[in-house]
Amino acid sequence: MADTEAQGRIETVGGDFFRDPQVYYRRWRARGPVLQVQFSEGMPQWVVIGYAEGRAVLADPRLHKSMTGIIEVMRKKDPAIQQDSQATALSAHMLNADPPDHTRLRKMVNKAFTTRRVAALRPRIEEIAADLLDQMAERDEVDLLEAFAIPLPVTVICELLGVPFADREDFQRWTKVMVGVGSDLAERTRCTAEMSEYLAALVQTKRTDPGDDLLSGLTQTRADGDQLTEQELIAMAFLLLIAGHETTVNLIANGAYALLRNKSQFDALREDPAGVPAAVEEFLRFGSPVDWATVRYTTEPILVGDTEIPADEFVYVALAAANRDPARYHDPENLDLTGDSAGHLAFGHGIHFCVGAPLARVEAEIAFTALLQRFPELSLAPRSDPLRWQPSLLIRGLVELPVLLRQT
Repeated sequence: MADTEAQGRIETVGGDFFRDPQVYYRRWRARGPVLQVQFSEGMPQWVVIGYAEGRAVLADPRLHKSMTGIIEVMRKKDPAIQQDSQATALSAHMLNADPPDHTRLRKMVNKAFTTRRVAALRPRIEEIAADLLDQMAERDEVDLLEAFAIPLPVTVICELLGVPFADREDFQRWTKVMVGVGSDLAERTRCTAEMSEYLAALVQTKRTDPGDDLLSGLTQTRADGDQLTEQELIAMAFLLLIAGHETTVNLIANGAYALLRNKSQFDALREDPAGVPAAVEEFLRFGSPVDWATVRYTTEPILVGDTEIPADEFVYVALAAANRDPARYHDPENLDLTGDSAGHLAFGHGIHFCVGAPLARVEAEIAFTALLQRFPELSLAPRSDPLRWQPSLLIRGLVELPVLLRQT
């Protein structure tokens, strides 16, 4: 039977949400695995916080992701909503697509992220990590984000896609504004326009002067005659560039932060580097770098658990909540590098499972292995104020992570 009582109640979200969303998730669990929430600005939306329910929703073809459908539902809810055409165009990528469009678009990039292809990148990733650690070694204290967690995956994705590394500050700045909550509308519009123009010029360069990189390859006609349109190329470049580094940045930083707050597990992992792959899976479960999966919408009433979600509703899966569901994981609020993290949803589930997951895992394994070996006395730098987190529903990431590299 549908939980009609739950449908009539909407949880409000305060400004402290981004400081620690788990505080909200723990309270919401008393309501059940599916509920409606509303931020101070914005319309109510359905959020799934249960593991079993979230996993089911992520793979349910009755929940759709096409950008055209998203816009239609938004206009039904508020006809006065004005869409930024450039933002809509950038968002029209495979993550916001349903079959058969999604199937076709994903097929274009699958080969670039196979386990075998990613394994071939390992020596270069190890070289990049070693160079960054060499630079860090010249100092006693660094911001681990700026010195290591950001430049490692950014360098890798720039080289893989064929994006000039010198442009990294621009696209990182654009990213922070575009995935953030509460960004100034004028600033968001400006960043969207700048990134659209940048990617359009980059795609044109790849067409006229292709190199040995993924974006150049995507501009070419495939053996079966298929080819991405200009707009599909720009949207694909946007997705691969942003998702290709932002998730891994926060996997490394969030994992390091959790590890540095658990000295006994830090010591155990340092003494047993063979445990790093399993530790990375626990970092993904415990500190999911993606908090809420990108939006889905209903076209018909759908029962999720015992709750009926009506047609024309937006639905989110809170991956970070599902990964700490006590119905799925034992003692989920504590980091346990030797515990059961199997089946976590940090990379999603179903046809939209993160195509770059093999690359993110290899980068994180190399990062933690090298970091612990090079700086066995690594610790959090003392500070009087709490660390700040990005105000984003999509990305769960720190703004800074000051660390001491050695004991003084």
